[in-house]
Amino acid sequence: ISDQKPLGCWSVKHGQILTCPVVCNFETHEYIAVHDDKVLRIWKNEDLNLDKAFKATLSADVYRIHSLPQGGALVLFRGGGVRTLDVLLEAPQQEIENLISAETIRWSEAFMEGQEPVLIFTTEKDKDFFVYVQKPKLNSLHKYKLEQQKLARPLCFTAHITNQTVTLLCLYSNNSVYQVLIPLQQDTEEEEEEKEEEILSKSLLLNLSVSGAALKGTSLVVLDKDHVAVLGSLPDPGKKPKECLTIWNTKFQTLQTSKELPLGTSGQLWCYEEKFFLIHGKVLTVIMYKCETSSLAAAVGKLKDSQTLDVSSFVNWNTLEDEELVVSFQSQESVALKAESRMNLRSNRSTGQSGTVSVGQLLLKLKDASNYVLETELKKLMAKAPTPDLQATIGCVVTALTDRCKRNPKFYPQNLLQEIVETRDLSYSLCPDLMAVALEQKDLQLLQICLERFPDIPEEITYACLKAFLSMSEDHLKSVDVNLDSAICYVDVECNDMEVKTEILENGFSEEMDQDMCDTKIPKESQSDGESCPVGLQKAALLNAVLHSAYTETFLLPHLKNLPAQQAILFLRYLYYLYVKCSEKVNTTLPGIRSPTINQIMDWMCLLLDAQFTVMVMLPEAKDLLSNLHKFVRAQVRLYSELNKIEGSLRELQRLNHLRESQTYSIEVLEII
Repeated sequence: ISDQKPLGCWSVKHGQILTCPVVCNFETHEYIAVHDDKVLRIWKNEDLNLDKAFKATLSADVYRIHSLPQGGALVLFRGGGVRTLDVLLEAPQQEIENLISAETIRWSEAFMEGQEPVLIFTTEKDKDFFVYVQKPKLNSLHKYKLEQQKLARPLCFTAHITNQTVTLLCLYSNNSVYQVLIPLQQDTEEEEEEKEEEILSKSLLLNLSVSGAALKGTSLVVLDKDHVAVLGSLPDPGKKPKECLTIWNTKFQTLQTSKELPLGTSGQLWCYEEKFFLIHGKVLTVIMYKCETSSLAAAVGKLKDSQTLDVSSFVNWNTLEDEELVVSFQSQESVALKAESRMNLRSNRSTGQSGTVSVGQLLLKLKDASNYVLETELKKLMAKAPTPDLQATIGCVVTALTDRCKRNPKFYPQNLLQEIVETRDLSYSLCPDLMAVALEQKDLQLLQICLERFPDIPEEITYACLKAFLSMSEDHLKSVDVNLDSAICYVDVECNDMEVKTEILENGFSEEMDQDMCDTKIPKESQSDGESCPVGLQKAALLNAVLHSAYTETFLLPHLKNLPAQQAILFLRYLYYLYVKCSEKVNTTLPGIRSPTINQIMDWMCLLLDAQFTVMVMLPEAKDLLSNLHKFVRAQVRLYSELNKIEGSLRELQRLNHLRESQTYSIEVLEII
């Protein structure tokens, strides 16, 4: 999330529907999904095609899958039956009992109590609500009825387990939170047979009132034993209700802090590993928080201070001004510098915040400092032992420098920025404006370094770099200092024809053979397309950096469609040149450091043709290039087809070599038919 990069994308077939949230199995590092209610799919991150993933059709409809860090995955069926994933996979068509024939499941959650997984779910029937507590491995099930509340009904539930007791929190439509305590019973066989449906009593935990106005909650999550978060809306006379995120101290029944969300939300709030996740407007917002031991002084103090959350979405973090960034650093822990906003629920400052203040002071000191002061202070900073906090701090310093560059175009510490990027494992998300500023300054060397080192560059920036590199004149590039290691070993502007032809024959291809196969003669002026590099050495090195940059095809394709036709043809010529060069070698590997791989070349070539194919077909100057590319690929396909025909004979030869005694010398003639 911090990198804002999609790491994987899988789709079901047209007409199929994912019917419950996908989860990750912590034990096997696999994804588990259900589509069309009964079809179970399991796959790993490296699997590309969901249709080829493991498939099992179950005998009953699935409501939800829950994954536990040490307890595996639990599958809850719509009829109330529960199975562990391992047991279910042993016999996917096993009969699943129907425990709640006339009830509808409204909420479910799984927990670990000791070494045993516990599943809790609530159901509704004729305005009555029921609670089920089930231990799948012990085959233990308890059903309870929730005490009714006059003129109000539950909207959502959440729970936690402490000391063999389930604490169920219920958010009701009367703007209140109620608490229900359920002991985890250990029944004997006699008690199991005689037990009756027990009615659970509830107690009022919170009245959701903010400055005298009732908060209409839509989502409730537990932060710890003394704090809960409620997402909801406050009435605003004559206007649309204001949505806000509120944090409450349940021990003293006080509002800890709140934050208005003017862009609106989806009404859903998630909490995982001390982070809130919510949809704010059209972006996913993540808010880090920290809860410490609750005390009355802390609760009252927070009310007096009326401290508010600092909510910032990743997408808009780079729009913060330098002064706001400094204030943010002074009030937050340094771990929050990775573009994640942090909320501190504390009564006193912790000792860890002393380092945060120094970061803010450093940024203020560097705000208008000279280049000499900048270099001195940053060298001191980079000389410290590497830590995650230090890395984030350096990223914030780079962000402050780029903000200064935007305010003052004459200020641009080129050497300093290059040194920081080269010596530190930064990422795009840590300094999101750096590459945009480098593009404005036409700092090609810094762009090359960023493309080679940053793992999370947005496709829009990758395209902007590609377009900038292709538009540069060769004469201008000759005066630019860029790293040529990726291209200098194979880019020859003037190639030796005989040498190239001999090397191509190593891989079973030559122009004469291709002409015989295609029954057409390649024009002389186009014969050199695959022999001499269509771009200079500097431009080749820069384009190689683009080829190394990670991307997602879905997001890059729309940008490539906007690439000017002449630049697209030039880029395709270079890719074709690289493709021919790779095919010259038996191992299809280009020499040099960080040279493009055959897979990168092929992927970019296919992507460019997908984006620009209509334009390419219409342009006369692209006709010969497309024809030569087609012929070369066809020759390669025929070559590998012929190799496949003799694969069996080659395997037999390999087998005979293993059987032959190493001490014996012999000459054998094998006839391949």
